[in-house]
Amino acid sequence: MDARLEGSREQVTGIDDLPVRDELRGKSPYGAPQLDVPVRLNTNENPYPLPEPLVERITERVRAAARDLNRYPDRDAVELRTQLAKYLTGASGYEVGLANVWAANGSNEVIQQLLQTFGGPGRTAIGFEPSYSMHALIARGTGTGWISGPRNEDFTIDVEVAAQAIASQKPDVVFITTPNNPTGNAVPPGTVLALYEAAQAAKPSMVVVDEAYIEFSHGDSLLPLLEGRPNLVVSRTMSKAFGAAGLRLGYLAAHPAVVDAVQLVRLPYHLSAVTQATALAALEHTDTLLKYVEQLKAERDRLVSELRAIGFEVVESDANFVQFGLFDGPGGSHAAWQKILDRGVLVRDNGIPGWLRVSAGTPEENDAFLDAVRDLQCLVGDTPTPPKEQST
Repeated sequence: MDARLEGSREQVTGIDDLPVRDELRGKSPYGAPQLDVPVRLNTNENPYPLPEPLVERITERVRAAARDLNRYPDRDAVELRTQLAKYLTGASGYEVGLANVWAANGSNEVIQQLLQTFGGPGRTAIGFEPSYSMHALIARGTGTGWISGPRNEDFTIDVEVAAQAIASQKPDVVFITTPNNPTGNAVPPGTVLALYEAAQAAKPSMVVVDEAYIEFSHGDSLLPLLEGRPNLVVSRTMSKAFGAAGLRLGYLAAHPAVVDAVQLVRLPYHLSAVTQATALAALEHTDTLLKYVEQLKAERDRLVSELRAIGFEVVESDANFVQFGLFDGPGGSHAAWQKILDRGVLVRDNGIPGWLRVSAGTPEENDAFLDAVRDLQCLVGDTPTPPKEQST
């Protein structure tokens, strides 16, 4: 072998031995534990399988799509976006049309496209943490600088403090998650309006309202706030309320100019024909699927009530999950997480000191969870105020 080639070889032992970007060094990929346990309540999935009539309709639509798989799918997903617009209009009472809607492979790709379009190198985004950690991770992946904005001790957003952070930092993108993940609390419309105005005065900036869990909320969607606000975006997903986590279909509603803008960065034919067919079938069964949402809302409220009765502190939830604590003693929340796991129930430790998160499951799954946590009162106590920046 040529000595020059032999000498050029370098032993690679890990990611950091590769010429990866500096902002990715020492980081870990996003993900929750995937363990084989009887009850999994850690990833906010809808626990109810799709009803058989919907499965049959998916089969019909996918079979029809399969006949044309030698051709590229509809690049603009016109039929799907039209039906998503009809769903949003019916659910919110605010008129949304095809030109206002864009769809992608999960709400994470929607967020990625927004940051590719309005963020990027030399630009910044702000979120109020603890919140959905993928906002920060996708920002990093797109070369967008990330700013961790503050939350109060009760995980609400202080309007004045947040507006000051926007005014001083002048971010290009502002993320507001409502209902918030992992805490579950909703953000009042007045807060969103105040932060939108602060963002426009500072830059102006794009404001992204992440409504992944809005169907589970006690309140209404913030879609009507789009009126007259071209720099406001509402992001949604079919993973939660539609019980379609395996589908990977997210979408946004915004001014038509925003929809045009994100198409500058979308990959060609990014939504497969099979994805579009499956999503269309699910939208045909909206009424049935939303009945499951009502069941989950009732179970979520039961979890809140019973956890408080046991003696836990619980954050008021508008999502399909509940954050509860406070855990003290050796190991704190992680020790509690392990004790619950030892009982065959998997919940989420988001790294927020003193707190754990549980997804609302079926009544039987929730009963198993409640039985598992009744032995944890010895770990409940005071804990330090959660830090402003956490990976969740």
